[in-house]
Amino acid sequence: MTSRSLTIIIVSYNGEFWLKKTLQTLDEFYRQKTATQVKTVVVDNGSSDDITGMIKNDFPWVHLLASPTNLGFAGANNLALFECDSDFVMLLNPDTQLDERSRLDHLLDQLESHPEWGMIGPRLVMTDGQLDPACHRGEPTLWASFCYFARLEKLFPRLKFFAGYHRHDLDLTTCHPVDAISGAATIVSRTALTDVGPLDANFFLYGEDLDWCRRFREAGYQVVYDPAVTIIHHKHKTGIANKDAAISGQSKIYFYDTMLQYFDKYQAEHYPRFIRTLLSWVILWKKVT
Repeated sequence: MTSRSLTIIIVSYNGEFWLKKTLQTLDEFYRQKTATQVKTVVVDNGSSDDITGMIKNDFPWVHLLASPTNLGFAGANNLALFECDSDFVMLLNPDTQLDERSRLDHLLDQLESHPEWGMIGPRLVMTDGQLDPACHRGEPTLWASFCYFARLEKLFPRLKFFAGYHRHDLDLTTCHPVDAISGAATIVSRTALTDVGPLDANFFLYGEDLDWCRRFREAGYQVVYDPAVTIIHHKHKTGIANKDAAISGQSKIYFYDTMLQYFDKYQAEHYPRFIRTLLSWVILWKKVT
């Protein structure tokens, strides 16, 4: 019987240090232990660091795709998505780290057993061991977003009325459907990917995972969070928290601009125009403070 296949796509933009850690732990804790046919693709997204040399010398099993310009997270992932034909595809951030809890084959088993699940993600934890809330999210409606930024969600994390942004009112120790998981570690089935299509490249950085999850749900697939698998996320180390001030500053702008972009795509038509104007002023204030 032919074994199943998985393509793991990692997009890197001037993140050589973190990418190396990701590839080392991916090899140690997954590639060397699995019977799954694994292909690892790194997309060099117009970087100025020496990713090519590092991969050639230290990780000859990695397939390298190089873009001469920065296509953004979605556009760079799509370069690899358009080429892969595996049974499953995983998007993995270059600031993640696997360990003995990172049982990726469990996630593949889950997708194989539940064809109605189009997308699944693990429990992501940050360096301090705390949950990365982005791996377990609700739809970012205006009310949910307001409760998050006004810290009402933090005050009342178990009340659904206030906890719509990250849905901490649900049992985080059990496997269940959610509105969205994090693009830092996401596995999709080939069947669902064919139905839904690639990431929306109009989202340059941030928000593309929320958009993709919504499109999966609209296509009739469930998006599932499974805490039986854990991956460490050194969050924002290749984005907002990058040591390069230029990268960090530009990432912050993308982070907030994406909120307005997502609102325009899915919610603007349901609100009076002045709401959009007010939202744009709030976002402008957040970008400069």
